[in-house]
Amino acid sequence: MEKLKTGSDKERQYLTFGIRDEYFGISIDTVKEILEYSNVTAIPLMPDFVKGVLNLRGEVVPVIDLSLRLGKGVTEVKERTCIVVLEIPFEQDLVTLGALVDSVTEVIDIDISTIEPAPTFGARIKAQFIQGVVNVDGQFVILLRGEKALSVEELASLVEKVSEV
Repeated sequence: MEKLKTGSDKERQYLTFGIRDEYFGISIDTVKEILEYSNVTAIPLMPDFVKGVLNLRGEVVPVIDLSLRLGKGVTEVKERTCIVVLEIPFEQDLVTLGALVDSVTEVIDIDISTIEPAPTFGARIKAQFIQGVVNVDGQFVILLRGEKALSVEELASLVEKVSEV
């Protein structure tokens, strides 16, 4: 995918990444950093999509398998597998969360007028996770809502359980 030109305040930046053979994007505003996959410690009695936790400079960060969360099966860790560290708004705070993805592609500028609404039927992932869909150089990119990657109840539960570790 070729990087689009920046030019107006009607554009937003998205980090694009691959999961299986599809491309997704998430607002760069929620992305804290991108890490190579390593040192994730499994935690028992967590939901299936929770890969475990990692120590990020002294902070315990839950890591979710985004592919599994989106109903696409378990991510097979390979050379380009990454953890996208996100800061998700929750109540009055920002909660740090890692999302396991197959590979990170690039940061692109998207004209918000080109974003199509989330499909109401036929989508293979839950519509609540989708901000919209955009065509970038002939490739559809599904734009995810970072704050909806987990429901409020699941996020609160994860933060509580990880804090006890």
